[in-house]
Amino acid sequence: MNISEKLFQDVDYLEYLESFLTENRVERFKEVLQNRTKHITVVAEDVYQLHNTSAVMRSCEVFGVQDLCVIEQKFGKRIDKEIALGAEKWVDIHRYNSIQGSIDDIRSRGYQIVATTPHVEANHLEDFDISKPSAIFFGTEKSGLSPEIIEQADAYIKIPMVGFTESLNISVSAAIIIQNLTTRLRNSAIDWKLTEAQLIEKRIDWARKSIKDIDFVTERYIESKNNKAL
Repeated sequence: MNISEKLFQDVDYLEYLESFLTENRVERFKEVLQNRTKHITVVAEDVYQLHNTSAVMRSCEVFGVQDLCVIEQKFGKRIDKEIALGAEKWVDIHRYNSIQGSIDDIRSRGYQIVATTPHVEANHLEDFDISKPSAIFFGTEKSGLSPEIIEQADAYIKIPMVGFTESLNISVSAAIIIQNLTTRLRNSAIDWKLTEAQLIEKRIDWARKSIKDIDFVTERYIESKNNKAL
């Protein structure tokens, strides 16, 4: 059953759905959403190892990043649920089949393009300016980000390293960077939280994912609302 975007902003629908959930579940959703952000989004480019994409998703969920973008220009993938451990229910995944398409769409949503790379002049992680909405791009395990992304990036970021090894596994790099940036955001005066409309949308989305026979439940709500309008 396809429901309209309008229904995802219907406060009455939200109250109706939450009547099927326990009070603890509803409060837990509210608590988690208070720490969610769209100020930062994470982008994984053609990650060959499936478990790495899933691990990045898990880091997004754990540290409160709501959106994960996945570029699948070379490798079409499904999410490894065993690694993600349920994170796919709580993180919004945006899929792209081309690099340029992802850059254009993400930039149109107000994000600066930030490339993670140790090979060009880049800000060290602790010096990166978190004030602007940023899409943090992570590259493949072997070759890093594609030249197309490097050339079009608005900013660059790298993790300071003092050993012989030049790079970290993507899932490790993502976890370090996401944890650092989200912690700094929460300790700042930046308006990083979800808007009221976004909070309502996610509470409805999460409630729908928690209710069995959600299509039947939604149909009953729509019928009830239409009857009241007569």
